[in-house]
Amino acid sequence: MLCHTFCHIPGIGLKTEQKLWEAGITTWDEWRDPSPVRLSAIIRTDAARIIAKSQVALTGDPAFFTGNLASTEPWRIFSHFREKTVYLDIETTGLDDGAEVTAIALYDGREIFTYVNGINLEDFVDDILRYQVIVTYNGKSFDIPFLERYFRIRLDHAQIDLRHVLARLGFKGGLKGCEKQLGMHRGTLDGVDGYFAVLLWNRYCTHNDSQALETLVAYNVEDTVNLERLMVEAYNRNISATPFSENLLLPYPEPPANPYQADYDCVARIKRSLGSWHS
Repeated sequence: MLCHTFCHIPGIGLKTEQKLWEAGITTWDEWRDPSPVRLSAIIRTDAARIIAKSQVALTGDPAFFTGNLASTEPWRIFSHFREKTVYLDIETTGLDDGAEVTAIALYDGREIFTYVNGINLEDFVDDILRYQVIVTYNGKSFDIPFLERYFRIRLDHAQIDLRHVLARLGFKGGLKGCEKQLGMHRGTLDGVDGYFAVLLWNRYCTHNDSQALETLVAYNVEDTVNLERLMVEAYNRNISATPFSENLLLPYPEPPANPYQADYDCVARIKRSLGSWHS
């Protein structure tokens, strides 16, 4: 899809891009000046320059594209840079500046990697450098700035924040809300959310409860691996609205087995302690 994209060129929006496709300009190689679609001289000059840079960026600079695309459009880079993509989710002790990262999960479509505070959390800093694209849900607003502040690092990866991509497709209500709207179910972890994850961490810290920690990491992994299905769903739904759907649709991935098991009794015990908890 990336080579069919023109909306990363200043002055060319989705409607103009559609007009270019209809006029036979469906790839960068077919660009010509004068354009069959009426464009200003400045836009035509910018187009030639951006297309030349795009050809170079295809070889390994996904951030060039996400830096020029609207927040709803980074899905376009996915298939081209999929092998360098990682799905990421974090758990924390809260939302304020003094909060700590408790767990991080990464999934690259092949392997799951987990990082836990007090065990191996610092390994994340080196491991994330293996990738060029990070896929999150609300990561641009929360996960990525939180990690940058916490570790005092800069994550210059291209980002696909599915919150914005899915919202444009009509799917809202948070990560779990989008999952349910798309027919995804969590079993034992149904009803567990970010606040509950804080309670699991607190129980682990105060009672040395290994089941609470395992449940927390299982929840973190579930959040992360589900991003792949949501990414492919978003990609295919967007592709279906283009003239290129016949050749570019992706097969839906099989979710990997979660190496961690949520403990039902642990979840039920914490819910009972809250009294008013509604799953």
